[in-house]
Amino acid sequence: MRQISWIAAASVLALMAAAPVQAQDSSGNVLTLASEQTTTFVRNFNPFGQTSARYTTLDFMYEPLVVFNRLKGNEPNFRLAESYELADDLKSITFVLRDGLKWSDGEALTADDVVFTYDYIAKFPALDFISVGALLDSVEKVDDRTVKFNLKEANSLIANTIVGMPIVPEHIWADIEDPVTFANENPVGSGPMTEITRFTPQVYEQCRNPHYWDADNLKVDCLRMPQLADNPQVLAALADGTLDWATSFVPDIDNTFVAKDPEHHKYWFTPSSLVSFQVSMVTPDENNRKAFNDVNFRRALSMLIDRQTIVDIAGYGYPLVNDDPAALGELYKSFANPEVEAEFGKYGTFDLEAGMAQLDEAGYVDADGDGFRDNPDGTPIAIEIMVPNGWTDWIDAVQIASESLTEAGLNVKMATPEAAVWTSSLIAGEYSMTLNALASAANPYFPYIRSFNPNDFGKSRFTAPHWENEELSALLAEYTQIKDPAEAKAVMDKAQMIVAENMPIIPVYNSPSFYEYNTSRFTGWADADNPKYSPVVSNANPARLLQLLDLDPVAAE
Repeated sequence: MRQISWIAAASVLALMAAAPVQAQDSSGNVLTLASEQTTTFVRNFNPFGQTSARYTTLDFMYEPLVVFNRLKGNEPNFRLAESYELADDLKSITFVLRDGLKWSDGEALTADDVVFTYDYIAKFPALDFISVGALLDSVEKVDDRTVKFNLKEANSLIANTIVGMPIVPEHIWADIEDPVTFANENPVGSGPMTEITRFTPQVYEQCRNPHYWDADNLKVDCLRMPQLADNPQVLAALADGTLDWATSFVPDIDNTFVAKDPEHHKYWFTPSSLVSFQVSMVTPDENNRKAFNDVNFRRALSMLIDRQTIVDIAGYGYPLVNDDPAALGELYKSFANPEVEAEFGKYGTFDLEAGMAQLDEAGYVDADGDGFRDNPDGTPIAIEIMVPNGWTDWIDAVQIASESLTEAGLNVKMATPEAAVWTSSLIAGEYSMTLNALASAANPYFPYIRSFNPNDFGKSRFTAPHWENEELSALLAEYTQIKDPAEAKAVMDKAQMIVAENMPIIPVYNSPSFYEYNTSRFTGWADADNPKYSPVVSNANPARLLQLLDLDPVAAE
C-alpha cells in the first residue's frame, strides 16, 4: 500500500482558510479528535467494515481482548481478556475473559460471544478482514469465561492475529441477515465509548459506555468528531486550538501549529513503515545482475545514500533515519541484536569516501574511460532507479541519492512509470533499482517473512529483490515454533545477523505515524519523553485505547 506522500507545504498553507471546526465546549470532559478525513459522515459502526465504518468504531466501541504494545517489545496490555496461554505444542491458545464483563446494553459478555464471533466470520468470510479464519481449526467454549482456539498448525505469534478481530454480541448480531452491509447505526459494544448522542453529516459524538468494566480509569466523558475533509482543514483546526487529538500531515509543523501556542500545541512522530532502496537480483540486465548479487556492491550503495538529507528535504524532516543494516531500526529497537551495529553498522552510515573505497576494493572501477564504474570483468553498469510518477517525496529522495551515487562514479538515472507499471515490474523482478515501502508490524518476523519468503516471489512487490537465503528461511520457520522468549530472541538475533551481513535491502528511513495533540484541556499524553505506547489516533493503532484511558481533564481555574 502506498504510504503517505508529502504534500507541498505551499499548497497546504494556501488552503488553511478552510471551514472552521465547531468550537470546543467549555463544560464537560469532551475530547475533540480527528482520526479520519472525509467530506461527510455516514452513520456506520460496523466493526467488520474496513471502508465504510467510522474510524472510532474499533477499540473505542469494540474493545480488543489484548492490546500489544509495539513500543515495548510487544508487551501485552490485557483488556477484555485477563490472560492467555499458548499450549506447549503451539497448536492451541486459550484466552480467559475478565469476570463480570457486560455489553453496553447491560447484557453479559461471555465466552459465548467470542465463540459466536469466530463462527460468524467462518459463516460470512467477507467479515474476516484479518484472515484469521484460515489459521484456525476450531474455536471452543471451555467455560463462561474461557475460550480455546485450536490451530491448523503451530504458531507462536497467533495471539497477535486473534486479538485483531473485534468481538460482537451474539444477542444482536445473530439476527442480522446481511452483516456485510449492516450499518450498525446504534451499536452495542464493549469499549469505553459506545453511546452515540449526536450524529450529523458534519459532526458526531460518542460518549461513555454505562457498563464499561474499566470505568474508574476513564476520565473523558465524550468524544467529538468534527467533519474535516483534508490535511489543510485539520491543520486549521489544530492551529486555532479546537482539536485535542489528531493524526495528519502538517507542513512546517513548528511554525504552522506549535508556534500558535507553544505551551500547549505538541506533536510526536513515531516510526512506521520502512522505506528502502532495493535492487533486483534477477534483473534481465545481465551486467547489473552481476553487481547487484555482490554484497560488496550493495554495501557500497548503502554507504553512498545520504539518508539524513533525504529525510530533511524529501520528507520535510519528519521520517526517522533507518541506518540499521538489519533493517529493524527504531521501530523494532527492543528486538535489536547489538552485534549487528558492532560488526556491520558502518555499512549503514553515509560516508562518500568510504563507499567509493569499498567500490575500488571490490574491483568496480572505470575500465573503459567513459567516466563511470564498471564490473570487475569490465562490463558496464547502468542503473535505472524506478519510482512511480507523482510520488513526489520518493522522486525527491531518488534525486538526492542520485547526486551522491553519480559523484561516486556510478551511472544512474531515474524512471517514473505509472504506479501500476512500477508494481508489476517489482513483482516480476524486472527492474534495476527502486524505492519500496513495507508496512510496520508488531514483530520483526513479519517484515522479514514478507520481504524474503521465496514462496512469495512473483506474487508480491514486497519481495522485489528476489533475494533468498536458506538459513534465514529456516530460522524464520523455526521462530514461529518457539514458545520460550529467550529461545525466540536467540533465533531472531541470528536472523538479524544474516540480513545485516548480506544487506539484501538498503534501509533509508521509517515513515512517521503522525500524532498532534493539545494539552490545554487534557493531560496524560504519551510523548518522546514518555514513550509508553504509540498514541496515534489512527484506527490502525489499537494502543490509542490506552492513550484515551490515560487522559485526565485539566482542572478549571
